[in-house]
Amino acid sequence: MPEIELNCQNLPCPQPVLRCKRCLDEQSPASLVVVVDNQAARENVTRFLSTQGYAVQVEDAGSGLWRLRGVKGDVSAPDPSDDCEVCEVMTEEQLRRMGEKVVVFLTSDVIGAGDDALGAKLMQNFLATLPELGAELWRVVMLNGAVRLSAANSPALPHLQRLEAAGATVLVCGTCLDHFGLLEQKAVGQTTNMLDVVTSLQLATKIIRP
Repeated sequence: MPEIELNCQNLPCPQPVLRCKRCLDEQSPASLVVVVDNQAARENVTRFLSTQGYAVQVEDAGSGLWRLRGVKGDVSAPDPSDDCEVCEVMTEEQLRRMGEKVVVFLTSDVIGAGDDALGAKLMQNFLATLPELGAELWRVVMLNGAVRLSAANSPALPHLQRLEAAGATVLVCGTCLDHFGLLEQKAVGQTTNMLDVVTSLQLATKIIRP
């Protein structure tokens, strides 16, 4: 089978990942090339292909384009706790045996309305208290203004790094990072897309949204 090429230019999140997923589901190619035109799509597609057992090479094609070449190889199977696409195929019984899967869903870098300085302090206290959930804390998902918490200069960074080191997965919206110009400043977590976000919320046994 000739190498498949997917042109994903000008496609909003999560369309590049969805096109890749559909291609893999329907054709199971030994190799494919995906052309994307933004860093968020580059990171999301690269991570998705890697979790599906593809070794990925990233080529800067100029003019704001990247060619991502994925080759099916002897890549270690991903940990089911680390990727939505793996968790998606687990049975309800398997999920039940895994126990609670708590997702913390953040859409702002502050808590509440009225005073942002107070809201920022409340967010720091909230993140600092999350370790009390123990192994039940599965994922922290950050969208919109919450992605600022993942930046290198964020006072929340040590709290998020501590959660990640303890085994929680931190997912940071790539489209949101790109919107705020923070893709290069992200210092914790995995750049993610809306497919991962929706699947995380679907599989969660409990969702906490401060």
